[in-house]
Amino acid sequence: MLEDAPVLIQKLTASKQTLSTVESCTGGLLFGYLTAVPGASAVLERGFITYSDQSKQEMVGVTANTLAAFGAVSQQTAEEMAK
Repeated sequence: MLEDAPVLIQKLTASKQTLSTVESCTGGLLFGYLTAVPGASAVLERGFITYSDQSKQEMVGVTANTLAAFGAVSQQTAEEMAK
């Protein structure tokens, strides 16, 4: 993963795109890898670490129904986080 970070930053820079992340169980690990790359600040918009159910609901719009039905560590919750 760490070795791929410079490639991603380079591709984002070349295509004039930015990236935001929403992480939970990784605790910000992905964003940490990316911020270690020189020049990353030009393409990294922001990173959310939504470890608690409350933060998932408040910061990234995961519904209480999804959390109750499927749990915090589920495909359904990850999909809502991505949206």
